Amino acid sequence: MKDIYLAGGCFWGVQKYFDLVDGIIGTEVGYANGRGKKVTYKTVCNCSGHAEVVHIIYNSDVIKLDRLLEYYYDIIDPTSVNRQGNDTGVQYRTGIYYTDKKDVEVIVNSLERLQKRYKEQVVIEVSELKNFTRAEKYHQKFLEKYPFSYCHIPSYKFREVVNKDMSFYVTKKKGTEPAFKNKYYNNFKDGIYVDIDTNEPLFLSKDKFQSLCGWPTFSKPLDENLLEKRKDLSHFMIRTEVLSKNSKNHLGHVFNDGPKEFGGKRYCINSAALRFIPKEKMEEEGFESYLKYFH
Repeated sequence: MKDIYLAGGCFWGVQKYFDLVDGIIGTEVGYANGRGKKVTYKTVCNCSGHAEVVHIIYNSDVIKLDRLLEYYYDIIDPTSVNRQGNDTGVQYRTGIYYTDKKDVEVIVNSLERLQKRYKEQVVIEVSELKNFTRAEKYHQKFLEKYPFSYCHIPSYKFREVVNKDMSFYVTKKKGTEPAFKNKYYNNFKDGIYVDIDTNEPLFLSKDKFQSLCGWPTFSKPLDENLLEKRKDLSHFMIRTEVLSKNSKNHLGHVFNDGPKEFGGKRYCINSAALRFIPKEKMEEEGFESYLKYFH
């Protein structure tokens, strides 16, 4: 078990959101990194300097910190100081507060990848946890008890957790998403496909071809050295599994029945393991060096 403390606006919604994420063992809401010894909701609202945080306990064998932070980024505005949705004030700032110094490198690398997605400066506070006071009992699991109460996180974000769990199911549990009903099967826009966790470039749109298998299909990866291949004997078949070498994420399988004019390979890859960056946004997200492949 490991833990992390995350601030991102009213802690009611943040707690509800993370309670839906696979690999989360437990959560509690409270107040962190402020002034004073007797901390209550009233003192926090009167500028004690605390942030409303969710203490998240997670199984690091099931969900790694970098993936957990990607969930977090999805429900905050990382470029706004002291404002999340309609929540305004120091207590509603964004923040990542760690208890294990080994997590610092993961957090810093994650934020560097996040910054590439924004023109504005990412202003998430990062600090070691200095103090934490558990919030009053009525705040705990508030939206479970009062589901129609205020929440600054749009309701569709909670539904999207199901889709993100599909990504977890595919990449970490070696599952397979539904054929034909996945995000990139029919996507033939120019752009680059990257690892959903690490943003490492894996495939180019120019190497994608239409296939009747029901999943995104590529004739080759951007670089064979970015992938790892293993024999897969599951489901009474002999197949070659394809993994992202650095993240160890399961991507799909490679077969030898692809178009001969493209080299004869068919990389059958799950959409849930990828993130697509269209050509017009590649420079903005730090992938300008790959634009040469589209001339």
